[in-house]
Amino acid sequence: MLIRHEGLRLKPYRDIKNKLTIGVGRNLDDTGITREEALTLLNNDIATVRREVELGLPWVSRLNPARKDVILDMVFNLGLPRFRRFKRTIAAIKVEDWEDAAREMLDSQWAKQVGKRAKELAAMMTRGKYEVQKAATRPSGSGKL
Repeated sequence: MLIRHEGLRLKPYRDIKNKLTIGVGRNLDDTGITREEALTLLNNDIATVRREVELGLPWVSRLNPARKDVILDMVFNLGLPRFRRFKRTIAAIKVEDWEDAAREMLDSQWAKQVGKRAKELAAMMTRGKYEVQKAATRPSGSGKL
């Protein structure tokens, strides 16, 4: 009945009171979403990125977990089409030249835009292991990515 009365909108819209709304009348301006809802959205987005990378970049499957997560993080941030523009980074990864891959990552507009994130990911690419940086609170129960 609520779906029939409120409607189901999968993209944000402004209701008659100009409140940003989504779904079945969820007022994002006043209510927002819960932490659990945010993590559900994140988990769905990570699953989508994993599928895209598996299909679009099959060579990533041979990387160790930390380096694979670097690629997943970058694709999550950039989208697969923009990540594919990192041609020299990708070429270096394919020949396992981790230093050059990291250098190419850092020599980009993306690195200037994301700052510490790029440095952390470049270090992970170079060393092949997870780098712990002081950052915003990480969701509990989530994987490395």
